[in-house]
Amino acid sequence: MGNRGMEELIPLVNKLQDAFSSIGQSCHLDLPQIAVVGGQSAGKSSVLENFVGRDFLPRGSGIVTRRPLILQLIFSKTEYAEFLHCKSKKFTDFDEVRQEIEAETDRVTGTNKGISPVPINLRVYSPHVLNLTLIDLPGITKVPVGDQPQDIEYQIKDMILQFISRESSLILAVTPANMDLANSDALKMAKEVDPQGLRTIGVITKLDLMDEGTDARDVLENKLLPLRRGYIGVVNRSQKDIDGKKDIRAALAAERKFFLSHPAYRHMADRMGTPHLQKVLNQQLTNHIRETLPSLRSKLQSQLLSLEKEVEEYKNFRPDDPTRKTKALLQMVQQFGVDFEKRIEGSGDQVDTLELSGGARINRIFHERFPFELVKMEFDEKDLRREISYAIKNIHGVRTGLFTPDLAFEAIVKKQVVKLKEPCLKCVDLVIQELINTVRQCTSKLGSYPRLREETERIVTTHIREREGKTKDQILLLIDIELSYINTNHEDFIGFANCYTEQHMTTGAQQRNTQTNKKRAIPNQGEILVIRRGWLTINNISIMKGGSKEYWFVLTAESLSWYKDEEEKEKKYMLPLDNLKIRDVEKGFMSNKHVFAIFNTEQRNVYKDLRQIELACDSQEDVDSWKASFLRAGVYPEKDQTENEDGAQENTFSMDPQLERQVETIRNLVDSYVGIINKSIRDLMPKTIMHLMINNTKDFIHSELLAYLYSSADQNSLMEESADQAQRRDDMLRMYHALKEALNIIGDISTSTVSTPVPPPVDDTWLQTSSGHRLVWRGRDAQRGRDAQRGGRQDNTDLGFLLGERRAAGCRRSVP
Repeated sequence: MGNRGMEELIPLVNKLQDAFSSIGQSCHLDLPQIAVVGGQSAGKSSVLENFVGRDFLPRGSGIVTRRPLILQLIFSKTEYAEFLHCKSKKFTDFDEVRQEIEAETDRVTGTNKGISPVPINLRVYSPHVLNLTLIDLPGITKVPVGDQPQDIEYQIKDMILQFISRESSLILAVTPANMDLANSDALKMAKEVDPQGLRTIGVITKLDLMDEGTDARDVLENKLLPLRRGYIGVVNRSQKDIDGKKDIRAALAAERKFFLSHPAYRHMADRMGTPHLQKVLNQQLTNHIRETLPSLRSKLQSQLLSLEKEVEEYKNFRPDDPTRKTKALLQMVQQFGVDFEKRIEGSGDQVDTLELSGGARINRIFHERFPFELVKMEFDEKDLRREISYAIKNIHGVRTGLFTPDLAFEAIVKKQVVKLKEPCLKCVDLVIQELINTVRQCTSKLGSYPRLREETERIVTTHIREREGKTKDQILLLIDIELSYINTNHEDFIGFANCYTEQHMTTGAQQRNTQTNKKRAIPNQGEILVIRRGWLTINNISIMKGGSKEYWFVLTAESLSWYKDEEEKEKKYMLPLDNLKIRDVEKGFMSNKHVFAIFNTEQRNVYKDLRQIELACDSQEDVDSWKASFLRAGVYPEKDQTENEDGAQENTFSMDPQLERQVETIRNLVDSYVGIINKSIRDLMPKTIMHLMINNTKDFIHSELLAYLYSSADQNSLMEESADQAQRRDDMLRMYHALKEALNIIGDISTSTVSTPVPPPVDDTWLQTSSGHRLVWRGRDAQRGRDAQRGGRQDNTDLGFLLGERRAAGCRRSVP
């Protein structure tokens, strides 16, 4: 099959790249291509136009090529062009091709000389081309023009390096003959990424514009600044020829005549010119592909295997088959139920490591957010004592009471229990929101069928909303049950068992409070209970003292410590938790952090000269979680009135010592009983929500969702594919068959294809030489004089010259 098989492979893999690009993926085939590099006005575009034989590239002064142009030349009997961004349109007028390139460039980069690394893909079919893939890159520039940024030179160089750094890219370094070769930016950049010169081909343009009496013979014979792949000279049309619409075929004939008639080039005329350059590039690209065949085959097979499983269900796919639709509907509803249950109950497969979701977030609501909301619901101490005193007086009426009335205690307790309704209902709302979010996440897999996804979300969400009402009714019923009977014989109530008198009751209440404040005791002697560890920022340290800084905090049952880092070796400070409380702090105007503060209720400095330390987190969720952790450690939120004012407040209510004692007694009893209610509610709330809402929703999805779907719409409308899914399926099948075809072609390609070996190394010290002194073109007379001084050694042909001969011969043998 020879090189013909390889010639067929190039356009096929181009189709593969288009297929992957159309669905937003990359096939990573890394197909060899030729990157054209050169300075502004070096003649890069003219070389490409000569290959095609048509004027189709933008012209003008300054930077014209402002986006990479991936040019795929494909041999064909008919001549036309196609763009990847408008594949349905065939361009037969190449003036329209130029206009489309200009319009597409302006669409991305604007009209004022901006650049962009986003390439334009152009495919040209013609009987006058050989299969090639070239990339026309923006010309290297030094000075910004228009609205170009000041670093335009570095931006262009970075863009060029992205393309030429790939080992699979051949570098076509274009340099005009009327400038010093040692100053060629193209050769310099090629040397940076290809120091051995294995991938670089030199092109010398504008040979007809050199000063009279000078020539580029030394360069073209690879004697001056040699390259392993050598140099090829071309003569492009002048600006006058372009303006005069000189035909490219006539220009190629003039180029041929120039080399045959020029005394310095006539002996190498068969190795010069655009046709020879095109043959050499085709041969070099073909050989380069042949060398990469093993890795290319491996990548194609890997891509094919990755598609096998997904394509299997599409091979005999019939969109209108009712059996397929029924099976797909049953499978998707079943999978939706499994996914929902896994997200709620937890699962070892497909674990989200970036954020909490589903059941984990609901667990956080149950055991962090809800308990904190209960504690935060602190009653106003002044108002509470006033209400107790009024209740006692109103119950006694005109008589002076000798004992503390039970009815006052009961009235105050019921008023406090009623306040529990708000945080309980808020907890239900938070859980509902998480359930709905979980449903949306699970239905994302139904995206191929928009109507099915929409109906599933609607039906399940409606059911959750129905269960919301029943769950809230049940929770309100629980609170009403607590209100219906005040059980003063509860074993945890301080007035039960060992408190028989008012004095004993008061003492017992006070002891109970003292014990509550001492719950931070170490569990076992020598063992410290660590409640939480994590990063926090101390937000209110002045700039003079170092400013805000992040530390590693460790919260235990009796102290808060912070360290330099998580290794916990360098402790910065340890703060005892005694007399500490939490208060909210407003978020700063320019800050994106969420802040809360810790302060001492006795008005003492907490840390150095700070009355409070402000601790900052990245999110409000982190703040709530830390507050819940402090709550477990016995650090409670701030009340509206500090306890230091209690004495003055009591004096405001009454100066009667007996009434004060009764108020204090009921106050402590209320505190004890409300604590019992809170404990009971904290236990029953998660159970009630799980039973009435979450477990019920899981059962509904497994047993009733399918029936609701069938009753809401007919099967055909539910299983109607989205346009994106149909397109994706078509692209995948097309890509699958293209991969198989590519593998078949690779298998048929002869590994004995005639090719040119990589030339041996040449002297690459020219970069160092060029930095020491200026290299100039040598005049023909000076060259002859130098040859004469060698004693006639000019007849011994240079090694690079011989290799050029062999490469040219190889091209002639292998190109059909």
